[in-house]
Amino acid sequence: MIALSTLAKANERRDWRIWRDYAMVLIKEALTLYANDPPGDLDIDAAVYAIDSTTIELCLNLFPWAKIAAEEASIKLHLALSLQGNIPSFFDFSRGREADVKFLDRLIFESGAYYVMDRGYLDFDRLYSIHSAGVFFVTRAKKNFRYRRLYSRFVDPNTPGIRSDQIIKLDGIKTKEAYPNKLRRISYVDAETGQRYAFLTNDFETPAQTIADLYKHRWQVELFFKWIKQHLAIKSFWGRSANAVKTQVCIAICAYLLVAIMKKKCGIRRNSYEILQILSVSLFDKNPITKLISEYQLQINETPLQKQLKLWDC
Repeated sequence: MIALSTLAKANERRDWRIWRDYAMVLIKEALTLYANDPPGDLDIDAAVYAIDSTTIELCLNLFPWAKIAAEEASIKLHLALSLQGNIPSFFDFSRGREADVKFLDRLIFESGAYYVMDRGYLDFDRLYSIHSAGVFFVTRAKKNFRYRRLYSRFVDPNTPGIRSDQIIKLDGIKTKEAYPNKLRRISYVDAETGQRYAFLTNDFETPAQTIADLYKHRWQVELFFKWIKQHLAIKSFWGRSANAVKTQVCIAICAYLLVAIMKKKCGIRRNSYEILQILSVSLFDKNPITKLISEYQLQINETPLQKQLKLWDC
């Protein structure tokens, strides 16, 4: 058994970027393996990435370097998730109070792909740069943004949820200079909650319902954060330095990627949680891994959160 103090010292001294670089190697392999998978149940023939961040709360007394307020400490994990296999394609860290939109400056965008993000990433200078690179985006409009409608497109009354499909131009003093081209604004009402959404996109061809479905799938990156926190131990840390915290998060992402790669290469049908549970008690078993995982009888008492995360059973 490795002592906790030994792990803490290793995480303190070994540069976390080693694990980030290893994660990027695994990301490249995983994205290649899942490249031919459809992006969930979306009716779209293109790569789709969901962008979001999660805040990792820390104890100020133990992690003073992460201070963001008088009694608060945290860091953020930013991530772009490929919906083809739910594979992280890029991730990075920031201080807990950094604006999410700055993550876009560190992303390398894939031409022809779709990037789905919430209102925290609504910056028209950056969106215009994305558009100019031949990339599609889908995001939510803020309530107070100014625009003028050029014309409305036909909306099939049998299409559930779609209220309007408009071609617009921005009309704010700064925003119309930041994004001089046309945009598409789709008004949508969720049938289950009754909540109204206004989506903005630079895609003028895809059906409005598909655009709405694209935004719904952004939820998958939030489920990824919940899953990794629940199953890969990034709620408590084996070290108190910034290096130790980032190391542990990177290793958790590496573990997730290794399981995803193994599932694809070996054709394993168990979900990721079951695989991790089996491996945790069978690390020194000498049986072939496919036989071990397929034949292992695992008793799992699921929490409500684990039932919710059945998304990851694919």
